Amino acid sequence: MPTTAKLGTLTIGQAPRPDITPILQRHLPPGIPCVHAGLLDGLTREDIAQRYPEQPGQPTLITRLLDGSSVVVDKARMLALLKQKVAALEAQGCDVVLILCTGAFEDLHSEKAWLIEPDRIVSPTVAALAGGRQVGVIVPLASQMASEAHKWRALTHPPLCAAASPYTDDTAPVAQAALDLRQQGAQVLVLDCMGFVERHRTAAAAASGLPVILSNSIIARLTAELLG
Repeated sequence: MPTTAKLGTLTIGQAPRPDITPILQRHLPPGIPCVHAGLLDGLTREDIAQRYPEQPGQPTLITRLLDGSSVVVDKARMLALLKQKVAALEAQGCDVVLILCTGAFEDLHSEKAWLIEPDRIVSPTVAALAGGRQVGVIVPLASQMASEAHKWRALTHPPLCAAASPYTDDTAPVAQAALDLRQQGAQVLVLDCMGFVERHRTAAAAASGLPVILSNSIIARLTAELLG
């Protein structure tokens, strides 16, 4: 890897992400050149609804648009687009490509760039930290409790799950989800979406009294270690 590597970030929604980018920049070494891209860049909400609509009974993803609103898209169609966008960032000279999504994507790879996939990092890290303790996971969509459950197989116990979207101004749903998980027996919580930020961690911790692991914070710190 070059002495000063070029970082490319890739969000499912539209770039740049004003919620995630500051967390990343807080930890990155100064002077690291960055390129931010999104799978839905340049598309209107109507375009997105036509090209990537939810499919009944199929896995979905929720992400953020530039106007701050959220949109739910078909996960399978996002994988095909992810592969194209990773190649495009490599063509722009990115030495490291960071996926800004904790969803599990099969058969995603890069030709030359160092590809960082949060789903391959967050779940084993949480498993190592939690040990035999019961983990509670907060996801953005109720449907993801089942579709993303397989990535937590490294845990000693199957996770307890609750849903609350990070893409609203109100943190009350996250707080309620955290409290519900505590009452069900969770001993540590994970906010399993890159869209969850410090205000969500604070709300979840205050409501539950439990340690709360923020996915994007883990990824930002480890990416910085790689680039440092």
